Amino acid sequence: MAREGEGRRERDKEERDSEFVDRLVHINRVAKVVKGGRRFGFAALVVVGDQKGRVGFGHGKAREVPEAIRKATEAAKHALIRVPLREGRTLHHDVTGRHGAGRVVLRAAPAGTGIIAGGPMRAVFETLGMHDVVAKSQGSSNPYNMVRATFDALQKEDSPRAVAARRGMKVSTLQSRRQGGEAEAAEA
Repeated sequence: MAREGEGRRERDKEERDSEFVDRLVHINRVAKVVKGGRRFGFAALVVVGDQKGRVGFGHGKAREVPEAIRKATEAAKHALIRVPLREGRTLHHDVTGRHGAGRVVLRAAPAGTGIIAGGPMRAVFETLGMHDVVAKSQGSSNPYNMVRATFDALQKEDSPRAVAARRGMKVSTLQSRRQGGEAEAAEA
């Protein structure tokens, strides 16, 4: 009876893991000099997402590359965040994020634009399931800082539903104000 429960848990874990897409962003090799020569260690940065609005990143260290990647992937799966997407393809509004000396600017884009972003940010957007976005990295080009700054920006992203709930109004009222503001800007 106990074995049956363990088997079910294992199958559930495999199904959950299969829904995620992971991208290796960066591997760093470090050397420790010891009496017999050099000992190498590896650090991996991995981004994991379900391509439906959930994404996470993780960092893992080990003596071997595959073990470092495995640890990073596990860490990423435990640190998933949900990001609201407009029409399942882009951001609701422009947003900036910072981490250390890294700063990123993310802008919503019309359909068909594609992902216009540098390496580490591109990996985040692809695993997130975003199809149209324009992003610019300023300052640090360190992959760790870029990924963390991107996550900082994505956590600031709000959906109209969340804004309406916070203000105590209906989403339709909020959306109509947005349409009216765009019409006034076009006339001017």
